[in-house]
Amino acid sequence: MAPSRTAIFRLINASQHSSCPCHGSHLAQNVHAIANQLRRLATPVERVDKEYAFEVAASNLRFGDGVTREVGMDLKNMKATKVAIFTDSNIANLLPMKMACGFTCCRAIESLSSQQDLPFEIFDRVVTEPTEDSWRDAIAWSRQHDFSHFLAVGGGSVIDTAKAANLFTVYKDADLYDFINAPIGQGLAIRQALRPLIAVPTTAGTGSETTGTAILDITSKSFKTGIASRALKPTLGIVDTFNTESCPTAVHISAGLDVLFHSLESFTAIPYTERSPRPANPILRPAYQGSNPVADIFSFWALEQTVKYLPRVAKNKEDNEARRQLLLAASFAGIGFGNAGVHLCHGMSYPISGLNKKGPKYQHAGYQVDHPIIPHGISVALTGPAVFQFTAPSSPDKHRQVLAVFKQTTSLDQSITSIPDSAVGCHLFEAIASFLDGLGVPRGLEAVGYSKDDVPMLVEGTLPQRRVLDLAPGVGDVAGEDGREHISRILEASLKY
Repeated sequence: MAPSRTAIFRLINASQHSSCPCHGSHLAQNVHAIANQLRRLATPVERVDKEYAFEVAASNLRFGDGVTREVGMDLKNMKATKVAIFTDSNIANLLPMKMACGFTCCRAIESLSSQQDLPFEIFDRVVTEPTEDSWRDAIAWSRQHDFSHFLAVGGGSVIDTAKAANLFTVYKDADLYDFINAPIGQGLAIRQALRPLIAVPTTAGTGSETTGTAILDITSKSFKTGIASRALKPTLGIVDTFNTESCPTAVHISAGLDVLFHSLESFTAIPYTERSPRPANPILRPAYQGSNPVADIFSFWALEQTVKYLPRVAKNKEDNEARRQLLLAASFAGIGFGNAGVHLCHGMSYPISGLNKKGPKYQHAGYQVDHPIIPHGISVALTGPAVFQFTAPSSPDKHRQVLAVFKQTTSLDQSITSIPDSAVGCHLFEAIASFLDGLGVPRGLEAVGYSKDDVPMLVEGTLPQRRVLDLAPGVGDVAGEDGREHISRILEASLKY
């Protein structure tokens, strides 16, 4: 129990009056120093320290045409004894019995089959935009086996599901919400080593092959959230340019938009030195840390490649150079946002896509699913113009660099440098909106069925996304009225453009 204030001052007075005249001043200084420490004990003051460090973590990556054929050797080299293969029903349907086709998962299966004494089991029930139920299904299946290694072949939904199955196979008695991000779940730290996971992406979008993030749809709450920890990141990402050959154009566009906004949001997130509180233990340092010099390099390069090559893939998905660069950009953006984090576009996208199943029931063209869907990349893009008009005043120079990319010029170009800081946001709004128009993206929330009456509901679904919103520049305390008002205005400005 801390001493009372009266006892502290009694100690000070007694010490000063009984001290030796020759050393009294020094003793008094010492006593005052002690007393100040006692005061802090007696009347504790809440002090929140800002971050002073950042970490860089990413999966090992292998990039090249046809490198999926090496996955069997990789697992053998890792001393695998039994492998869990995760995929989805679309890719699974491309598996002929002879395993001699040119499709993605077939190459993976053929590679594993070529290795002696390497048993595996296939889980092909992963759903696009995973839910609580689909994750629990995958986890229950995985817990029934004694897997030493995991292999994910598919898009972000597949890779994220494999991450979750891996985690809860190691933590056999844990509940889903033990590790889901706070305040929705408990957000517990992952302290046990997980099984090695190899991720083979088949879309150029999520960058999940590089990150420790896994996202799911909490259908009971009509929004998305996830689990974020460096412990979740794959041991190896095999980035094979052949694997996006069969990807439909609509999926190319949506996945590419995810790359675009991963890049934009991580590049413009608050600096890591502004994030608080500083963790008491390094294991508690979040994967999403705020913008930093390393992440900026990866994010900005990915932004440049996406702006240059995504329109080309949208026009011709057989453009091999464009597909190759987009796939590499997805991994680069994954390294960028996997260490810096995303913010407003992603935070608002979670209720936009989640509430769609109960509300507008919009079904995006080009997606062969039997339920309403606003694909993730589309849901992120819908608020993009308004978000970066809002964030521009926080760092005009960075946003000016972004504007130069969309204008296909340099940031030193007079047409860019002559724009006043106060006007950069307006110019960026128009540039992003024009880019999205060229890709056929619905022009705002109204185009997918939302109205102004839905804004309060979308705000309520956004506010719990503290993991990403706390990295948004200019929002302040998102739990307070200012944050609520800012998000409302951004959503209203995103209704149409």
